[in-house]
Amino acid sequence: MRLAFLGVGHWHAAMHAEAARTAGAEVAAAWDPAPDAARTFTEKFGCAAATSLEAALAGADLAVVMGRPFEIAERGLSVIEAGVPLLIEKPIGISAAAADALIAAAARKGVFVAMALPHVLGMMAALRDLDAAGRLGPISHSHFRLINGPPQRYVDDGVGWVLERAIGGGGALRNLGIHGVNAFLTLAGEQEVSVVSASFGRPIHGTDVEDYAAVVLRAADGTLGLIEAGYTFASMKRGIFEWRVTAKNATLSDFGDRIALSTLDDEGQRDLPVTPPARRYDDVMADTLKRLAEGRPPAVSLADSRRAMAIIDQCYAMQGA
Repeated sequence: MRLAFLGVGHWHAAMHAEAARTAGAEVAAAWDPAPDAARTFTEKFGCAAATSLEAALAGADLAVVMGRPFEIAERGLSVIEAGVPLLIEKPIGISAAAADALIAAAARKGVFVAMALPHVLGMMAALRDLDAAGRLGPISHSHFRLINGPPQRYVDDGVGWVLERAIGGGGALRNLGIHGVNAFLTLAGEQEVSVVSASFGRPIHGTDVEDYAAVVLRAADGTLGLIEAGYTFASMKRGIFEWRVTAKNATLSDFGDRIALSTLDDEGQRDLPVTPPARRYDDVMADTLKRLAEGRPPAVSLADSRRAMAIIDQCYAMQGA
């Protein structure tokens, strides 16, 4: 498949391109309104530099859409209207409503749109396997913790706008917490989910956005989920990734480098294979290309993303942010 990369000044651009190569796809064309960003990308991946978004889409089987949130919304809509399938970065806009035009256009045009939310794939697959084998039981609670290093990393990467509330739509919760919120909503399925509490930590980095957020969600059946997101780990190179789901018969813990499974039925613990966080965009790309080729819906849809964004909107409203 031929892939077009739009908005390659985004800090995930190289990860998406490397994932495409790993999946056997062609990095065919790249475009960015900033010529230097486009040049850096095309030199690294040996693809054509397009003079416009429209030109980049010519002959593309899939577009990877990146950029600032408002740009992602605008570019995504343009790609959908052109009838080209796409894999789109988060967040789409700075509120849930920004996705409405894309959802309507995708339905009208019948265009495949997948969201780039990678962490949910491995754990949900493991949970489905346990459930299918009758070894899971009802879920009691879950905990999704993603704490990265100081927000200076975004300044160093040339995307300091992430730290401007008016552009990024918030801080750690909008940028990182969406992964955990989406994971809990995936567990909840079609159930109604409410925000029990949302708290922001003490600001320690002096930016316009929150450094840390802790959110508690409750599904209609009583299942609880705790989401932690932050820029507060004391390292520019490392962070904390811990996702845990606890059910009647099983506890599944994703530590990034491994998934530990404990069960009551055999009183044992074993590690399951998992893709390290830095390479999980490989999984998203491979899954997206496979689903597109097979005519199946995406693992994480626009509607899924909108639902997670709406929860995050509620959290900010509760904080008066």
